[in-house]
Amino acid sequence: MKLNKIIYSLTFIGLLSSVSSCTADFDEMNTDPNNPTSISAQYLFPYAVEKTVDRYWGGNTRFERLNLDGAMLWIQYLARNIYSNEGDNYGITPTFYNNTWKSLYNDGLLNFQRIITETGEKGKTPNKNYEGAALVMRSWTFSLLTDLYGAIPYTEALKGAETTPVYTPSYDSMDKVYAGILADLKLANEKLTIGGPAISGDIIYNGDILKWKKFANSLRLRLANRQAAKKSAESRAIMKEILSDPAKYPIFTSNADNALLANTATRPSNNEWNEVMIVGSRTDWSISKTVVDKLTALGDTRLSVFATKNKAGGYEGIPNGLPDAIATTYLSSASVLTDYFTKANAPSIIMTFSELNFILAEAALDGDIDAKPDDFFKKGIDASFSQFGLTTPTDYLKTVGEITKESVIEQKWIALFGQGVEAWTEYRRTGLPKFSPRDPRAVFENDGIIPTRLPYPTTEYSLNKAKLDEGIKLVGADNMKAKLWWAE
Repeated sequence: MKLNKIIYSLTFIGLLSSVSSCTADFDEMNTDPNNPTSISAQYLFPYAVEKTVDRYWGGNTRFERLNLDGAMLWIQYLARNIYSNEGDNYGITPTFYNNTWKSLYNDGLLNFQRIITETGEKGKTPNKNYEGAALVMRSWTFSLLTDLYGAIPYTEALKGAETTPVYTPSYDSMDKVYAGILADLKLANEKLTIGGPAISGDIIYNGDILKWKKFANSLRLRLANRQAAKKSAESRAIMKEILSDPAKYPIFTSNADNALLANTATRPSNNEWNEVMIVGSRTDWSISKTVVDKLTALGDTRLSVFATKNKAGGYEGIPNGLPDAIATTYLSSASVLTDYFTKANAPSIIMTFSELNFILAEAALDGDIDAKPDDFFKKGIDASFSQFGLTTPTDYLKTVGEITKESVIEQKWIALFGQGVEAWTEYRRTGLPKFSPRDPRAVFENDGIIPTRLPYPTTEYSLNKAKLDEGIKLVGADNMKAKLWWAE
């Protein structure tokens, strides 16, 4: 379970930084008498995990809720019933992309790096399992950043406190970042040792090293599949290596292996959506008409877990992008999220067995692995229904129809409900699922284009402009319409 955030705020007050990804303040922290590198991994690890996962899952600060005010709207799981200019019409404020960048680098990556340094072979307190788990989380966090922004500081990032500090890090292309992450995940699997040194403060797997190895290899499959259209031979080799040796490279085998942050029933370690919608009494979001219509057409019982019924006993969603004057007219009839997602101890999901099976189904369809997609497709669907406490309807596969790339990604989209950031990334990569035509009353910014990336933070323009300019060249433009490297 998550540790008490108040304890964190007192213990780590000297640790946190409010500047860009590499800054001179790191050097000051490195020489402070209360040097935070002396904080043990059992406290530093849960802090970094919680801050990173909370940011990914949503956050609770208005104008910077990555999932709730961005991805969940853009991928049409939710729609705004008021304040449509806060994400639903593709408009976001600088704090949205500034603080997402800042938090992932300073609260997450910087601290995962400290753990790797301190628990590595040459560190003060060697522990391969802490080092391996931190490598997994560092890899996941870097994957979030590059999938959100494009080119990012990677090889020169996190070096502000080294003997030769780097305060203005260069930007690396996405393919280079991916190559580094994939190599690190393989290394993490090698570091993680079943029966090796114990780890405590693990708020994801409670010290279960086998599950950390499964997460490392499953995440490696996710990223290999994501880059497969651009690096086919390399991705096929990675997938073959993992799938041909399950003893050395174990992967998820059931929902019991799902990577998630277990939240608590009491504040301040409750789920971020609970903090916003229940504790904060915000009722700004309803279910999107897109997901209601799709699941209704399929006779998909997961809709009962995602959405509440209205007073008429049915499900109704709101079209995305409606101006407030129109959207508010749906307030009395629109379905909203159920307490499956808004209760205090609802988990924050990172990766699931269901997603892994859809990854393998797609890879089989594309010829990247030597297998038939049918079993993976069915396992993915069954695992998703089971994850939400349901059994797959008897005729569901017949209703879904032929197994195609489109049907695989559509089912993946349904299964990822709640994981808006991940679903948005898959949409930007594949252009799937195909959404219904927009409501003619909707009004959108960004030339009506579903955002393809986040703009770089204003701090990089002021503190790292020369290197940022090189990064922008790698992306093509610093706007929300530039396609990222893996886009098919």
